[in-house]
Amino acid sequence: MVVIVKDNVAVSVKNVGMCFNQSQERVDNLKEYLIKFVRRDLKYDEFWALRDVDFQIKKGERLGVLGLNGSGKSTLLKVVSGVLKPTVGSVQTRGVLAPLLELGAGFHSEYTGRENIYLYGAVLGYSKEFLDEKFDEIVDFSGLGEFIEVPIKNYSSGMKSRLGFSIATIVEPDILILDEVLSVGDKKFRTKSERKIMSMFEKGVTVLFVSHSLEQVCRLCDKAIILDSGVLVAKGPVDKVARIYKNMTE
Repeated sequence: MVVIVKDNVAVSVKNVGMCFNQSQERVDNLKEYLIKFVRRDLKYDEFWALRDVDFQIKKGERLGVLGLNGSGKSTLLKVVSGVLKPTVGSVQTRGVLAPLLELGAGFHSEYTGRENIYLYGAVLGYSKEFLDEKFDEIVDFSGLGEFIEVPIKNYSSGMKSRLGFSIATIVEPDILILDEVLSVGDKKFRTKSERKIMSMFEKGVTVLFVSHSLEQVCRLCDKAIILDSGVLVAKGPVDKVARIYKNMTE
């Protein structure tokens, strides 16, 4: 089936389902796993993290994703960003996409901050020439100063997140995918990172945003959806959806 996406649509999610197989039994080593696999003795439980999720985001819209823990919010962002391939359904995006998911997850603990800028930047698809040009800007925004020459294993979790955020936001994307990233670092850096995100908003970037803060979603987004156990239960203007979510959680 060919899905036709209108020119003014930045993200189209059509009937997306994401299924994970969870093993029912413990397998202690590779040999035992292979024997059970060949004999077809491995048993799995199917877990559907997302079921029949369907929505569109127009260019320039900012969509908040609400839901309790385990509702499928982070899984949805990974599917839209291409980290996970949906079991069923389709996702289409238009333009340069910048996913801010699990900041610093691609860092190598033995490498310095400087080396990880190039490593993590390469993972995000940035060229060495681009990173050379933006290096000082990344370090300045992160506030790490001389710590940029220190191995990442000696960083606090906040320092890692600050560096990850500074690398990931150095581009000017068409679509920005945010998973709780405005809670990274100390209060000063959170304020700084929110200003950076707001400057992207002002340039008309399309946003898909997950936050546990209803107030933050209402402040930053114009549309919202609610996920409940992987099912999309509400979508529409953010004020309307926020009222529904508030009633669900009270």
